[in-house]
Amino acid sequence: MSNIPALWDFDHGITAVDTDYVRPRLDASHLLVRGGRAAFVDVGVNHSVPRLLAALGKKNIDPGDVDYVFLTHVHLDHAGGAGELLQHLPNARVVLHPRGVPHMLAPDKLIAGTQAVYGETLFARLYGEPRAIPPERVMEVADGARLRLGDSELLFIHTPGHALHHYCIVDHDSRGVFAGDTFGISYRAFNTVKGAFIFPATTPTHFDPQQAHASLDRIMSFEPEAVFLTHYSRVLDTPRLAADMHACLDAYVSIAHSCAGRGAERIACMKTLMHAWLVQRVRAHGCTLDQDSVDLWLAMDIDLNAKGLAAWLDRTELATLNIQTR
Repeated sequence: MSNIPALWDFDHGITAVDTDYVRPRLDASHLLVRGGRAAFVDVGVNHSVPRLLAALGKKNIDPGDVDYVFLTHVHLDHAGGAGELLQHLPNARVVLHPRGVPHMLAPDKLIAGTQAVYGETLFARLYGEPRAIPPERVMEVADGARLRLGDSELLFIHTPGHALHHYCIVDHDSRGVFAGDTFGISYRAFNTVKGAFIFPATTPTHFDPQQAHASLDRIMSFEPEAVFLTHYSRVLDTPRLAADMHACLDAYVSIAHSCAGRGAERIACMKTLMHAWLVQRVRAHGCTLDQDSVDLWLAMDIDLNAKGLAAWLDRTELATLNIQTR
């Protein structure tokens, strides 16, 4: 694994830095530079840190000029390297949704929950040992909060649906939104002449379709020209992609309900139906990748998304039972 980062430069001081999580072009951090000050938006995992520091060097930015580490949410592919990165950024504060703060101050529960999804062996290979963040280096952002970075002002909006501890950053300078996972996943491998291909991330444990629809609408209320995704970087044609996301969310919910009565087999059922549905969409989009490559790019997300849908079904079924037994 190389520590020489792949960089993609966009206008308005935005650079995508590949974190080399799992494979290249799956997970991006975004370096934002304004008026000589800098911030990272999401940071990958511990082994991503040398790549982020190398990106600062390539851009001639002193680590002391990084003011913020913005973590859109605390899932470890976005936030796992934050504690390690802070060891090298003497002036940076980690900016978190209030619900995410406890998990970064004491990441034991977050680690245990992630191990439950991936298993301890794969967890160790993917994430290493995430470091706790000292409380004096943490900043909470309320919904609607604004922070200045150099000569720019950034707006923070809470966007549940993928996770309760998720926020997005509205950047008026670029007419863009840094959306973490709220606006979905769009791997460049699926790009065609039709543009980007997108689908939702419904991973455990907080997925909620109503919240996800509402958060998409809130993002689009700012009429962004671009959305910067952690998986994977900038997408344009945002009205089309937002419509695709809404349709996908509805399809996922339909798939979940169709498998709800399968007991222990329901996750396998969801994975089978989701794979067939996504592959059909990929092909309708004009993607000509061989099937093994398509499956490689979709496999991890299908597995996690099915587990997230199952967790959502459990919550809705429990809520229904509680209402019926009152």
